[in-house]
Order: sequence, then structure tokens, then C-alpha cells
Amino acid sequence: MKKFNWKNIKIRKVSIHDIDDRLLLINLYVTQAVTLFIGIILIVFQSRNPFLLFAPFQNGSPLLWGAAFAALVLVVDLTVSKFVPDDLVDDGGVNERIFRSRPLWHIAVLSAVVAICEELLFRGAIQHAIGPYWTSILFAAIHVRYLQHWLMTGMVFSISYGLGWIYDQTGTLWTVIIAHFLIDFIMGCIIRYRREER
Repeated sequence: MKKFNWKNIKIRKVSIHDIDDRLLLINLYVTQAVTLFIGIILIVFQSRNPFLLFAPFQNGSPLLWGAAFAALVLVVDLTVSKFVPDDLVDDGGVNERIFRSRPLWHIAVLSAVVAICEELLFRGAIQHAIGPYWTSILFAAIHVRYLQHWLMTGMVFSISYGLGWIYDQTGTLWTVIIAHFLIDFIMGCIIRYRREER
């Protein structure tokens, strides 16, 4: 058997345009699986049951909180996009590549996977340990593609802090999952169908 040579590994910066759609999707799903795994491990180490975070809610309050927060975020985001130069809200084309040619069902699946995995980790595990402020700093930091633009980084931090606040108010992870899902799904649909109109 041939011995693996570690010296042959080369690390280089890759542009979003160097990755094909299949590899981009694989990367997204693997990243979310790792996020989910880390979230579950952290919750278990906190001596908590991760399944209890998904207990059914008793009334429509989480749905209303989640939908209202998503509506607020979408109005602010679309307003900012309309009045701010494109270079201040540019994510490098990642969202465009992810959503531009996906069918509606796949946009829904992607949005649900991201919402569940990220909220389990950030609100369910990390916020429990360090609170919404530091959780939001970490949340903004993992959205690397926004870090080069102060406005986008500030918006991601604000959205995360808002999600943390409504999680504290309602006490159920479903609220933030619903909000996160609606934000991603509606923005994904806007990207998808705006491109189709052009």
C-alpha cells in the first residue's frame, strides 16, 4: 500500500465560482450535519436532553412570535437592500448560487435543515451556556462571507440577538426555528424567482 504524503496537501483560497453546484450543496449539508452533531454533544455535556428542546408547543404563541420576527427581519433586509449600495450587502454570490436554480421544495428543505441545525447549536446549546450576546458574536463570526462587510456583519449579529431574545421570551426552540426557516425560505424564494423574472 502506498504511503500518504502529507507534504502534498496544498491549501488555497477557493472562490465560490470555483465550486460546482453539487459540491456547494454537499458542503452545505455536511456543514449542517457537523453543526447538529456539535449542538447535540454540547447539550448532552450540559446534562440536558436535546429531544426536550423539540417538545410540542401548547399554543400558537411560538408560531406568532417566529412569524412576526421573520416579517420584521425581512422588511428591514429588503429595505436595506433597496437603499444601500450592492457592494455593502454582497455575500460573494453564495446565496445566489445556493438558491437560484433550486425547486421550491428544495429551498424549503435547505431552509428547514439550516434552521434546525443552527438553532439547536446556537440557541439550544451555546446560548444556554454563555447568553445571547456572546452567542450572537459567534453566530456572526461563522457567517464568514459577511465578515468583510460591516453592515452585513451587524445585521447578522442583530438577527441572532433578536432570535436569542425571542427564545428567552418564549422558552421554546420552535420559535427561533420557525423564524429562521421563514427568513431563509422567503429570501431563497425571492432570489430564485427574481432571477427567473430577469
